[in-house]
Amino acid sequence: MLDMVLPLQCGGCRTPGTRWCPSCAGELTVKPDQPHVITPRLDPGVPVLSLGRYSGARRQAIVAVKERGRADLIAPLAHALCQGIDRLLRWGILGAPLSVIPAPTRRAAARRRGGDPVTRMARCATAARPGLVVVPALRLRAFTRDSVGLSSSDRQRNISGRIRMVAPVTGPAVLVDDVVTTGATASESVLVLQAGGVDIVAVVALAHA
Repeated sequence: MLDMVLPLQCGGCRTPGTRWCPSCAGELTVKPDQPHVITPRLDPGVPVLSLGRYSGARRQAIVAVKERGRADLIAPLAHALCQGIDRLLRWGILGAPLSVIPAPTRRAAARRRGGDPVTRMARCATAARPGLVVVPALRLRAFTRDSVGLSSSDRQRNISGRIRMVAPVTGPAVLVDDVVTTGATASESVLVLQAGGVDIVAVVALAHA
């Protein structure tokens, strides 16, 4: 009856009757050589690592969470993030103890989405990992525009001076985000964290555009 009223669809490919199909789960699985180092147009000065391109099932799932309220897709995205962080820990790029800092989001957008999805993904991804703690240390100032549709230079101007540090961070830290596009948010976030005395060692993203 519920499926008749609210048809169930895969968040990646819209296959009916399932929330997340095996094919899309396979597309999101972190491959042995991932995450990859990427070079965004704006260099934050620390390694930026991505789990994959912002396309296919990965893109559809991120958009569904952010724009269509598909909170049920937090879990598969968080699982991919967990795999990526585990891989970086094994490679020695990251080490525990480690503070995991979600990239900041606009408060209006977070309220509309029922909470900040990046923070929720980070908490889910690190829940069973000793030595990893999520610290929502960054906040966007009021009246920051949505970056969708902005050029690289406009994104940089939009975010410059708009991020502030609102919580202390101890030990090494990694910044996590859903999508790195131009690198404007990552660069400003790293700058603010470093100014606050944080040892930020890398940026990890679910996807890069």
